[in-house]
Amino acid sequence: MATNNKLNKAIQAKNDEFYTQYQDIEKEIQAYLAFNSNLFAGKAVLCPCDDPNWSNFTAYFIENFEKLGLKELVSTCYTKDGKGKILRKTKNGKELTLLNGDGDFNSDELVQLRDKADYIITNPPFSLFREFMAWVFRGKSKFAVICNKNCVTFKEIFPKIKSNEIWSGYRAWAGGMWFKTIDENDVDKVENGVSLKNVSAIWLTNIEHNRRYEPIPLLSMKENLLKYPKLKDKQAYTQYDNYNAIEIPETKAIPNDYDGVMGVPISFLDKFDPNQFRIIGIDADIKNGSLSDLIVIDWEGKLDRGYINGERKYSRLLIQPHKET
Repeated sequence: MATNNKLNKAIQAKNDEFYTQYQDIEKEIQAYLAFNSNLFAGKAVLCPCDDPNWSNFTAYFIENFEKLGLKELVSTCYTKDGKGKILRKTKNGKELTLLNGDGDFNSDELVQLRDKADYIITNPPFSLFREFMAWVFRGKSKFAVICNKNCVTFKEIFPKIKSNEIWSGYRAWAGGMWFKTIDENDVDKVENGVSLKNVSAIWLTNIEHNRRYEPIPLLSMKENLLKYPKLKDKQAYTQYDNYNAIEIPETKAIPNDYDGVMGVPISFLDKFDPNQFRIIGIDADIKNGSLSDLIVIDWEGKLDRGYINGERKYSRLLIQPHKET
């Protein structure tokens, strides 16, 4: 089973050697094409963290170049103490050469490539995710990138999720993702001679796909408690000591007969339909004062998380159903 500990450990150790499998790229891109079949027609795709010699991102877009109707593919990679690589593919052929610099995505060369690209699609270095996304946001390209699930709570990321500028990709969160690894001391399984590692990773994107508009099936509080009796032990539907909101310990427990504010797990974003719910914020927003109206009157204790009977709960998103008009 995927755990955040694996990816967090990798971030701390700056171990960025996780290589995306071809089929995972193909399935994600196909989901975007199912929403808009002409998505890439006449467009330029940049893969800025992918060695052109072996990257499956590069391989996918080269193999499907004509089918997708691409205008150009540019794939680059960083080379420590040397010159980075760049592959350019157009309808006239492809060319693999060296960059003037080392291929750092913050370099002037890569900034120029970013600003000419319609799409940025890649698995960026886990240890540089914040910096990489800041670089992406400074441009105007659409993107699809792989990240740690917990990255959705980053201060650089969550406000854009809240404002519906970015969202979870097509691939479901459950089960994590399997990556090829070159670290033979940390292998979860071997398939066809390939060492694989399972990490708690997802796609993050601003490209539309159909799954994001699939509403969550909802039952009433009473029906949920009958169907899932353990919810009562998890304090479902109990108001927090410090927040004017109720606890929803699992996404499946969201009721259809409550229109107030609810605290839901971060994994809710995997099922989030923006037409069904609106995201008000996250528990950190209450602590920093931007959601002060949700603080229980006369509460003088901590605001870092929701508390029930003095027990600190896990981090929660704060949501509310859209009211019918």
